[in-house]
Amino acid sequence: MQDETVVDEREEHLDDLEDHDGLTFEVEEEEQGEGGRRVRNKGIYLLPNLVTTAALFSGFYAIIAAMKGFYDKAALAVFVAALFDGMDGRVARMTNTQSAFGAEFDSLSDMVSFGVAPALIVYSNSLQVIGKPGWAAAFVYVAAAAFRLARFNVQIGHVDKRYFIGLASPLGAAVIASLVWAGADNGVNMRVPWLSWCVAVITVLVAFLMISNFRYYSFKEFDRSRVPFAVMLPAVFVICAVASDLPIGILAVTLVYSASGPVSALWNRSRR
Repeated sequence: MQDETVVDEREEHLDDLEDHDGLTFEVEEEEQGEGGRRVRNKGIYLLPNLVTTAALFSGFYAIIAAMKGFYDKAALAVFVAALFDGMDGRVARMTNTQSAFGAEFDSLSDMVSFGVAPALIVYSNSLQVIGKPGWAAAFVYVAAAAFRLARFNVQIGHVDKRYFIGLASPLGAAVIASLVWAGADNGVNMRVPWLSWCVAVITVLVAFLMISNFRYYSFKEFDRSRVPFAVMLPAVFVICAVASDLPIGILAVTLVYSASGPVSALWNRSRR
């Protein structure tokens, strides 16, 4: 019996050598099989990783558009990336195609789309005017996005799903992208020094909120079937305000949501 086990291990080792001969491109990962046994599967799930690739492409396009000075298109690309980012996890759960590779790929895509891309967009649009403090503020945002994503990965399964701990990176990117988009759409010169300093402060504040311990409602367990009738009237006002001026409306909504974390924390503390 022991000899058979040794032979199986040797054959498995030889198969590994053949699979990694440098002539093939393949992904191999272990998954939980029937009876608790670990099984090795080759390849990746197509549909969810295709959606994640679309999010990554949107983030990359946002960087290219910002380099060419098309800041409205760059901001829109960040929002498109956020749309795809919200879809890939749902697609994986609906089709039962979750995998460790998909989770890691999603995090790397988020780092590009919601970490690097917004920082480069806001730096190219405004922060470069103030020199070193400008690129320092942009880097602080990138580092905070990386810390936020890393913390999220290690806290999966250990936190209340109803809340995000810290501002989620797609929402932080939405604040920065909508700020740039609102300025470009309304013809505001974002390279005026005093305005660039204001943008730098907002960028650093968003970075702080991402790595903070403020709780933000995630809406993941929100009852979508029935809501109080009184909720409809404020919802109508929000929709009308956003539709009247889309960039400014989105900026206002993202700023209110970003402020909800510290405001609710101060409110709860005052009540105690």
